[in-house]
Amino acid sequence: MAPLASLLRGSWHVPRDEGVPLRDAATGEEVARFSAEGTDFAAALEYGRRAGGPALRAMTFHQRAALLKSLATYLREHREQLYEPSLRTGATPADARFDVDGGIGVLFSYASRGRRELPDDTVLTEGPAEPLGKGGHFAAQHVMTPMRGVAVQINAFNFPVWGPLEKLAPALLAGMPSLIKPAAPSAYVTVRLVELIAGSGLLPDGAVQLFCGDARGLLDHLTEQDLVAFTGSAATARALRAHPVVAARAARFTAEADSLNCSILGPDAGPGGAEFGLFVDQLVTEMTVKAGQKCTAIRRALVPAPLLGAVAEAVAARLAAVTVGHPAHPDTRMGPLVSLAQRDEVRRALKELTAAGTVVYGDPDRVEVAGADPGTGAFLSPVLLRAADPGRPEPHEVEAFGPVSTLMPYGTADDAIELAARGRGSLTGSVVTGDPAFARAVVLGLAPWHGRLLVLDAASAAESTGHGSPLPSLVHGGPGRAGGGEELGGLRGVLRHMHRTAVQGSPATLAAVTGRWVTGAPRATGGPHPFRKHLEDLRPGDTVAAGPRRVTLEDIERFAALTGDTFYAHMDEEAARANPFFDGRVAHGYLVLSLAAGLFVDPEPGPVLANYGLENLRFRTPVYPGDELTVTLTAEHVDPRAGAPYGEVRWDAEVTNQHGAVVAAYDVLTMVARRPGVAPEGGAGETG
Repeated sequence: MAPLASLLRGSWHVPRDEGVPLRDAATGEEVARFSAEGTDFAAALEYGRRAGGPALRAMTFHQRAALLKSLATYLREHREQLYEPSLRTGATPADARFDVDGGIGVLFSYASRGRRELPDDTVLTEGPAEPLGKGGHFAAQHVMTPMRGVAVQINAFNFPVWGPLEKLAPALLAGMPSLIKPAAPSAYVTVRLVELIAGSGLLPDGAVQLFCGDARGLLDHLTEQDLVAFTGSAATARALRAHPVVAARAARFTAEADSLNCSILGPDAGPGGAEFGLFVDQLVTEMTVKAGQKCTAIRRALVPAPLLGAVAEAVAARLAAVTVGHPAHPDTRMGPLVSLAQRDEVRRALKELTAAGTVVYGDPDRVEVAGADPGTGAFLSPVLLRAADPGRPEPHEVEAFGPVSTLMPYGTADDAIELAARGRGSLTGSVVTGDPAFARAVVLGLAPWHGRLLVLDAASAAESTGHGSPLPSLVHGGPGRAGGGEELGGLRGVLRHMHRTAVQGSPATLAAVTGRWVTGAPRATGGPHPFRKHLEDLRPGDTVAAGPRRVTLEDIERFAALTGDTFYAHMDEEAARANPFFDGRVAHGYLVLSLAAGLFVDPEPGPVLANYGLENLRFRTPVYPGDELTVTLTAEHVDPRAGAPYGEVRWDAEVTNQHGAVVAAYDVLTMVARRPGVAPEGGAGETG
């Protein structure tokens, strides 16, 4: 059997050595071989920079989002090819779905977010332009552009599909190529994943590379434009972060490391109550899903001292009902660990933990197994411990990366917070309570030490995604021992693959650089009304100015009668004058908006299909009866939607009075049609 191949420099390479065997976690049978060879890392990284990077950067965010959606759809259609090898790692069918479907879900999530939240452009502006001169002739704009290197993604063994995909999705959307380095024990699953990705023909050459082998020397060839995203042990994260090339070239480095995550039961949650049951269920789930081999699993379960015995009894009873066995056996609820070496590592950690506590449930050396031989597979019983003294260092420093958790008592909320903080930084934590005051105290105390916190109660339980489930929209990472980095987090994950630059210049120059009209840039007021222009004909800076329109007391009173908004500032002269902000009765803010729309709208049917919202609305100056309003509406950004017969146009609206004072400023969002007969860019069905 040849060692697992690597996808490097556009082709598959099979190592020349025999490699070391990778074995089925349940049977011990050889599944694959993993090479001990290295490769020409300099050439592989340069290929990604030279081939993959330019091809991705040439695409707009929307085109990359469409690519992600197509890739996610393709993988979903072929996911059975990932389920089968996943079972060889010890994953049960449910575990495999958690990994495979979860990873594909990340692709779909970033595809959707890219289409909804990013422009159909290759540059991203961050925040509004900043005026830097009194005359309006000098300004600055922060822009985000893709880094010109490769995202080196070093993954852990426990999620061979989700792990690579949760790193790949934001990198691709940002326009940055990836080099994936899987962990050896489950690398054959990642290889099959990359085979599917390459076989889809969807990605440009060099956008994704895969290396299976000895990674020593990989970081030696990083440049200032490369990025390292690591998932694994805290010790390895520290070593990689201290690599001399990473330090010397300030290569961007983020780590998501295993941590001693905690779950805290509130003192209100007694036996028989909803929250008590939720705590027990959650703890058992986190101990047994993926055989506890999750960086987010609960390692420390903090319980009010009077409830410790009841919790121990309830959890032990639930664990006794968990069948450990071959992943394919119909009765199995927890499979083996990924390898015999990993089982031995957990047993070594258990020896340290049992020296500081007692075993409530499970035998680290014996386990009954369904459908397999416990002597050849990497099986281990779930082990629940009880800390003799929660102040001892072992449960706060030693992690058994398997189906192991330690119960420990606490007295007050402050005690629980102090115990949790002894973990020195965690990816996630949870508080199970029906008491909002307790939840607030504990969340605010734990937040500086955690990347994500779940507050679980009877109201949220039905929809809760669980303690140990990272979500694409939320940050995944944590301070201190947890690595000090972040992954995912919606667009935050994309921005980590981009560089922020402050660009200074005239408003006209900034508009040219960013493709967005900036206050102070030239306006185009000639020609047809902008609402008569189709999407292809609109340009940033296209403007309509209309007015003046006198506001009367009758307007204010009729608007109040029509809407029912009879707030005193609009209807009572004496009361309005007593208000420190007004000199008498004022027009409703929404009356001002309505009058402005009446001024700038071209009423006949045309390319403008719909107004679907306002953003950044501010009322800056009161409008009094007798004031005359003028509105200036300027196309700020034209954003086509690939595959759709329309696009989004953002308009800058500014309403002024007869003195030139701005009374209202806001952005108007519209959908505008393409010209009839013009084929939309992108494939059909890509409008979501």
